[in-house]
Amino acid sequence: MTYTYDDVYINNYATVGGPYEKDGPIGPSIDKVYTNLYADEKTWEQAEVKMLSDSIDLVLRKSKKNASDINLLISGDLLNQVTASSYAALSFNIPFFGIYGACSSSVEGMILMSSLIDGKKIKNGIVSVSSHNMSSEKQFRNPTEYGAPKPSTATFTSTGGASVYLSNQKGKIKVESSTIGKVVDMNQTDPFNMGAVMAAAAGDTIYRHLQDMKRTVDDYDLILTGDLGVYGREILIDYMHQEYGIDLGKNYDDSGTMLYDLKKQEEVLAGASGPLCIAMVSFANVFPKLEKGKLKRVLLVATGALFSPTFVYQHKPIYSISHAISLEAIR
Repeated sequence: MTYTYDDVYINNYATVGGPYEKDGPIGPSIDKVYTNLYADEKTWEQAEVKMLSDSIDLVLRKSKKNASDINLLISGDLLNQVTASSYAALSFNIPFFGIYGACSSSVEGMILMSSLIDGKKIKNGIVSVSSHNMSSEKQFRNPTEYGAPKPSTATFTSTGGASVYLSNQKGKIKVESSTIGKVVDMNQTDPFNMGAVMAAAAGDTIYRHLQDMKRTVDDYDLILTGDLGVYGREILIDYMHQEYGIDLGKNYDDSGTMLYDLKKQEEVLAGASGPLCIAMVSFANVFPKLEKGKLKRVLLVATGALFSPTFVYQHKPIYSISHAISLEAIR
């Protein structure tokens, strides 16, 4: 299902990262970084709440807005019951929607916010996401203190928070259209191979978006998927060619391969993951290029693995979903 929008714009954005993000290729473009994973808090979860809250505060300040000026806050994370988002939302006293789309949450949130703004239900809002390497590993796999080895297909959950301010006031980036994803099952059961789990969902959404909008990949300066990582990126390229006869070409990339230096930061294995991944790469790297006219049209395709350890232990397949949003530079 694809929608187009008339008067929805991205007016500002903010990113907060941890030490691994600071040392990655886009580290200098991150608004605020912490040099330790605790972010001066007592637990990983509290550190995630702090980073998410920081990103909301930063986007408010950059937009010269008070919390009382904001109609709606939409936020998502990976913790049970989207706890990081709920705890962060309390201090801002903004009407709040907590969402869970796993690592697709940032684009899911922007689609929901854009639809409300375009439908004239609200005038503005903030979409936020967060993730934390340690809290995510503890919840979905094994606490890192166990020292459990990981295969090369595993990705490294990104740490930090990111927020974007959208409104009906004309800005330099227009939200042009979006495609809502469908749940996809590729009969994958390995929680250490998220690229294989999510690649087909990204492919389905990209194909339907292009069909609905009567476009080709050449109509985009950049098609950026969420967090497929090194192996998932190659699976998607092959899948698009075999399943749809589409060559993604030189304008395609995956944010999971961009957030970290895969050669120097060997501990990240197949690359970055987490709700923060595509949000941080987009906000810190892609959006400035749209504002400067270096990119004219971009398709963000966020990907999410919809699973819990409970179902993994029951040997059930891991489902996935992918949502897409098209952004255009306004000159």
